[in-house]
Amino acid sequence: MTTTRTGLGLPSNVTATLAYVFGAVSGVILLMIERDDKFVRFHAWQSVLTFLGALLVSLLVTSFPVFGGLLNAAFTAGLVALWVLLMVKAFAGERFKLPYVGEIAERQVR
Repeated sequence: MTTTRTGLGLPSNVTATLAYVFGAVSGVILLMIERDDKFVRFHAWQSVLTFLGALLVSLLVTSFPVFGGLLNAAFTAGLVALWVLLMVKAFAGERFKLPYVGEIAERQVR
């Protein structure tokens, strides 16, 4: 587990978990606050990219007539499960990379 302290004075794993708490909003805030900890910045970028992408998908899905609401409910349930998984992995100190989004987040941190 990561034990270094971040700009917030919290351990890296706790700060990385906070990157997911409010989705893209908390990710953006942590990107502005945390300049040095690459673990935290990776999770912040992944949060921003994941949840902004999810917002776009949700808007697209709800525009479908008849089944849009049902599809969006299923999508939201999956998104909540992903949200919990990402927070658990960050808290465990893992650099858990989602397909595609995780690669982009990693490039941003380099």
